[in-house]
Amino acid sequence: MIGRLNHVAIAVPDLDAAAAQYRDTLGAEVGPPQPEPDHGVTVVFITLPNTKIELLHPLGADSPINGFLEKNPSGGIHHICYEVDDILAARDALKASGARVLGSGEPKIGAHGKPVLFLHPKDFTGTLVELEQA
Repeated sequence: MIGRLNHVAIAVPDLDAAAAQYRDTLGAEVGPPQPEPDHGVTVVFITLPNTKIELLHPLGADSPINGFLEKNPSGGIHHICYEVDDILAARDALKASGARVLGSGEPKIGAHGKPVLFLHPKDFTGTLVELEQA
């Protein structure tokens, strides 16, 4: 069902400092900040030869990243994103197997302009999983 790894998302308390660290210290290709109001985050994508890193920073008081950063003030890995060929078929198969889809269960448009869903971390060894239609 899952395809290639699309990205690993890291919540950060200081987006500019984190982007600079990847760019200046690690020599990575760092994209511009991209506000995603529907998801309550600002993201910066770091392009690697085989995948991406997504830096997440809260956008607004209701951001889901605020709670994560309260528990992890230095930041940390927030979720992992896998590609799927058909997000609705993947959702239905996962739900049939007992996995919980967060939110309404309907895909939202993610930072790459493609439909995404999130799966409950308690169903995936403590890892928040994002699925993105390839």
